Amino acid sequence: MVAIEWTSNHELGVQPMDHTHKEFIQLYNRLANAQDADFPAYFNELIAHTMAHFGQENLWMDESGFPPAVIHHCEHERVLNLMRAAQRDVAAGDIDAGRGFAAQLPAWFGQHAATMDTALATHM
Repeated sequence: MVAIEWTSNHELGVQPMDHTHKEFIQLYNRLANAQDADFPAYFNELIAHTMAHFGQENLWMDESGFPPAVIHHCEHERVLNLMRAAQRDVAAGDIDAGRGFAAQLPAWFGQHAATMDTALATHM
């Protein structure tokens, strides 16, 4: 798995969002470098963080009247459903399935932050 490097391209200019995104990257990078024995616990921490992260963004969208909130909410739910499915695989001992899923997160995160989260940050 490839680590995610925080760059100025990730900065959205909304301090709480940027802080949460930095935390996501830190947790992902720890997962990317985890030994198999540590992977399940680190994956669970990343999922818990992501649930809170998405919950906060959903609240900001709702409070601000963000026009494409439904689309953004659905994307969050889609990713959480995929994470939960991978979490079940990992809990059943299939670390490789968890790594395979997690390896897709850098590309997803980059795209999501650059599009949906940038639109939200601009609206706030």
